[in-house]
Amino acid sequence: MSTPQPLEKLDLTTSPPSDDRQKSLEHVNSNDTRHEHDFEWLELIRIGFVVLAAAAVWFRVWEPFSPISIIGMLATVIGGYPIFKEAFENIVERKMTMELSMTIALFSALAIGEFFTALVITAFVLAAEVLEGLTVGRGRRAIHDLLDFLPRTALVRRNGEVVEILAESLRTGDLVIVKPGGRIPVDGLVLSGRSFVEQAAITGEAMPIEKSPGSMVYAGTINQSGALDVRADKLGRDTTFGKIIEAVESAEKSRAPVQKTADRLAGYLVYFALGAALLTFTITHNVRSTISVVIVAGACGIAAGTPLAILGAIGRAAHHGAIIKGGLYLEAMAKVDTVLLDKTGTLTFGTPQIRDVVSANGFTEREILAAASVAELKSEHPLSKAIIARAADLAIPVVDPDEFAYTPGKGVIAHYQGEEIIVGSRTLLLERGVKRVLPVNGHGVGGISEVYVAKGGRVLGTIRIADVLRPEAKSAVAAMRGMGLTTILLSGDAQEVTTLVGRDLGVDEAVGELLPDQKAQWVTDLRAKNRTVVMLGDGINDAPALVLANVGVAMGSGTDVARESADVILIGSDLSKFVEALRIARRCRGVIIQNFVGTLFVDSIGVGMAAFGFLNPLLAAFIHVTSELAFILNSTRLLPRGSKMG
Repeated sequence: MSTPQPLEKLDLTTSPPSDDRQKSLEHVNSNDTRHEHDFEWLELIRIGFVVLAAAAVWFRVWEPFSPISIIGMLATVIGGYPIFKEAFENIVERKMTMELSMTIALFSALAIGEFFTALVITAFVLAAEVLEGLTVGRGRRAIHDLLDFLPRTALVRRNGEVVEILAESLRTGDLVIVKPGGRIPVDGLVLSGRSFVEQAAITGEAMPIEKSPGSMVYAGTINQSGALDVRADKLGRDTTFGKIIEAVESAEKSRAPVQKTADRLAGYLVYFALGAALLTFTITHNVRSTISVVIVAGACGIAAGTPLAILGAIGRAAHHGAIIKGGLYLEAMAKVDTVLLDKTGTLTFGTPQIRDVVSANGFTEREILAAASVAELKSEHPLSKAIIARAADLAIPVVDPDEFAYTPGKGVIAHYQGEEIIVGSRTLLLERGVKRVLPVNGHGVGGISEVYVAKGGRVLGTIRIADVLRPEAKSAVAAMRGMGLTTILLSGDAQEVTTLVGRDLGVDEAVGELLPDQKAQWVTDLRAKNRTVVMLGDGINDAPALVLANVGVAMGSGTDVARESADVILIGSDLSKFVEALRIARRCRGVIIQNFVGTLFVDSIGVGMAAFGFLNPLLAAFIHVTSELAFILNSTRLLPRGSKMG
């Protein structure tokens, strides 16, 4: 049948809708709803009209011309108008669809005087269209219902006073106060207060999550108990909520290869049905059998069921905390056989802690940290945060460098008051000509990274930093391997550190001391071996590999560059959400294959039975409609449930 039309784009460009805009949206939505109801009633009236006409023809209520049923002829033309109209549009567009084959079948039935048969077939097809529309409409309403997750107003603290403003007037950096029972209007960091937040609609977590200073909260979630003061970091389409809407919108806009295959297969099956009908008529000269052959084909279940499955899978993945940016990447995820994992910020929290500061030439810990903090102040690398945090703990003043340069995979070079400060790997110091008294302290032992610090050409010492694995990382890797995936750890850290982390996680291979271009080369080499590769990363240095992989997955806590380069974003940076997204992608592929195989089976058996006279047109129409709805309902199993998104 007809393919669902794309969703209208929801306007979240800057922020949630204002009160006036919300009223306008409600007015538009109410008009849309009223239009849908009017449309449904019109179709129901049309079906009722066709059914009454069929009864009149059966009981021969009015037959002034015995060879021709005036009621049957007019009712078929009037009732079947939507079918004929779409068939004509398909001819203009040179597309082969079921509407065209059904039109041929209906006119053939009228030509041989099967008026009752033509009316019953018309009623069947119209009823199937209505049921299909209701089913697909469920997926559309799931997106429109997302608007209900956004509050219209927000409480903010400005100039020492708490004021209520329209949500669209919020600005980045505002201090938003969320009372118990209220919905959170922004993505941001909790500055004060403690509470439990129900965020199932965003992350899929069933139980409320405790929030305290330093915790992240998401727009559209519900604050349950205590009041929270939240710093507004992201608004509108930049929020996780906005990204979810964009992801589900893109599901209807994008056309995955499997969807194009479904459309082609639908066309081929129609050609097959018409060819089989012509062959049947040539051999048997039985018009009823010929019409039955045309009617029984159910290829439209593929054409409508495939995009619905993709829409449902992307919506379900978003509900579970993985934003997939299109059907193309969903399909690729279902075929993935190799997973490449970055270490820092992906498998670890990316918030490492300083274990030890080792002096090289008698410099104190404060002197080493003071120099390192100047160089690392503008760095986005996770290790820099540990250095800045320790400097703050020791009340060491942190000042801006005069110049700053970052070399991915090696470290940073800064200039302050005429002196060069180098903070990074041993290799970077050697490249800059610093060779005197490099300390040796068992580099990389026990998963500890050493950051070398030099100032004015002299080595000050090293800062030993250890990261902490995410609690779900080990189970996530085990789940991937259980799915038959090859897991490879790629890191810019020392090989010893990478090996220890990889051994702890249970990955198939662990490779360290890689620069960004070397990670990208790994992706290129694996793809050259016909491997389907997914890359998980969080930083700027992962961006090249994320772009080159079949699917790039960025942690939600990662850099903007990583998130923009990726095809999938994990909300909350939980690796278990990636595993769930893989399962959903595979399930989606399974549902589509079921629809493909089922359609081929039903069409082959049905066409054969009809050709040999075992199916009359009425039974053929019943099989056609039933099989189509079965495949569409099979696809609806992927739609998210348990929240207003479903």
